[in-house]
Amino acid sequence: MNSPVDQAALARRFNPRGTWTLFQKEVRRFLSVIGQTVLAPVITAVLYLLVFQHVLEDRVNVYPGVGYTAFLIPGLVMMSIIQNAFANTSSSLTQSKIMGNLVFLLFAPLSAAEIFVAFVAAAIVRATCVAAALYAVGWLFIPLPLQAPLAAIAMLILSAACLAVLGLIAGILAQKFDHLAAFQNFFIMPFSFLSGVFYSIHSLPEFWEHASRFNPFFYMIDGFRYGFFGVADAPISHSVGVVILFFVLLSGVALQMLRTGYKIRS
Repeated sequence: MNSPVDQAALARRFNPRGTWTLFQKEVRRFLSVIGQTVLAPVITAVLYLLVFQHVLEDRVNVYPGVGYTAFLIPGLVMMSIIQNAFANTSSSLTQSKIMGNLVFLLFAPLSAAEIFVAFVAAAIVRATCVAAALYAVGWLFIPLPLQAPLAAIAMLILSAACLAVLGLIAGILAQKFDHLAAFQNFFIMPFSFLSGVFYSIHSLPEFWEHASRFNPFFYMIDGFRYGFFGVADAPISHSVGVVILFFVLLSGVALQMLRTGYKIRS
């Protein structure tokens, strides 16, 4: 094992090859089961689209000139981004703990920041693959050009990064997959469904509309939707600012956990 002096020296050095190798390993991990990691989320989102399109297409009015199906697609894409970015990092760390191979990552000459970058970057790649596949399928239902592509890309990357970091934290805390399932069921899913995926928050009663503005997932979905239509429930600057702040706060927690080895060195 490296001595404390060696560890301090490693923390001061940048190891691009090691970071790239870990990134490649994480990407190959989800690509090796692409049917589960990319295809399955697309099928799930399409099922949501088919059901809600059939039931609500002629009954719900959202933005002027925007049909319900067009409104729904960006929300489903972002919901898939949120769920898959979280799943990529959380499942990888938890699986490594259960299988006992996390020790090889701890012995590698990588700093906490380099491990963080590799895991988050790989999760962004998976989320982007799911988003691109779902967006392409969405064109089979309705053409949906981007009105503000830079805003859409920025929200995709920032949102995926946030959930990747949250997945790191969950993976560090979890001791088994049941713990991750609880995190998914009691946090990720409720906050996703209550963030405006299927509706505009302006259609909610006043109390619930204001409550929705304390949900960071709302700003991810709303800002991403702005990239498609050029309009949204909140100003795009607010959405970007909230998501950046959320990312910074989560990153501080995750990096501290990785530096101290909390629940991963025992």
